[in-house]
Amino acid sequence: MLVLLPPSEGKAAPGRGASLELESLSLPGLTAAREAVLGELVELCRGDEDKAREVLGLSEGLRGEVAKNAGLRTAGTRPAGEVYTGVLYDALGLASLDAAAKRRATRSLLVFSGLWGAVRVSDRIPSYRCSMGVKLPGLGALGAYWRTPMASVLPEAVGDGLVLDLRSAAYAAAWKPKGEVAGRTASVRVLHAPTRKVVSHFNKATKGRLVRGLLTEGVAPKGPAELVEALRDLGYVVEAEPPKRAGQAWTLDVLVTEVH
Repeated sequence: MLVLLPPSEGKAAPGRGASLELESLSLPGLTAAREAVLGELVELCRGDEDKAREVLGLSEGLRGEVAKNAGLRTAGTRPAGEVYTGVLYDALGLASLDAAAKRRATRSLLVFSGLWGAVRVSDRIPSYRCSMGVKLPGLGALGAYWRTPMASVLPEAVGDGLVLDLRSAAYAAAWKPKGEVAGRTASVRVLHAPTRKVVSHFNKATKGRLVRGLLTEGVAPKGPAELVEALRDLGYVVEAEPPKRAGQAWTLDVLVTEVH
């Protein structure tokens, strides 16, 4: 099973480890694309600060993120699972998993990123600020930029297993499972049961708890139908919509009654 996650907007403080080595990151087929994005981002942030803030969509209070991006090549790194913080990652609680669950997390979790394309939680990266919604002056919109390299790399990473897609729309734009892979993909929404609406905070928290439950229990469903049963066994209320035609993914709605 491969679990596709969004990153968090907030990041942990820069690490004290060695500086970035792009060649050491997982999915080496993305190295050239990563170098291109990193190069333009660093150059942008070393220039006009106000222009960089505008491009990155940063408020005045986040001005310091520009300087952080300017120093990405020499900044300290830490595992991506420690860099990403926020509601989903707090609920997932990677640091508190037992050894077996941590090994499963390393194998199965893939975090999408405007800067890196996608990384595993064990990959060492610096803290940065660059969402998938950014449009760089040279490379253009990152969601569109990543589609070509992702299309050549992700199918091999997926293999013949289940894909559990928990990404937000901006990050889903970078890679859409196609063909036979789509039939093994389950895209999950978390809905407030009484209103049938997505509420950001508990949507993220529920997704984090859901992934933690699968990792902790060692559940390894072979396909979307088995995933539905596994989630129900974990106590979730799940409504499943199989694809209407070939080349489409399953849609799973997880219904939550309490907002927390």
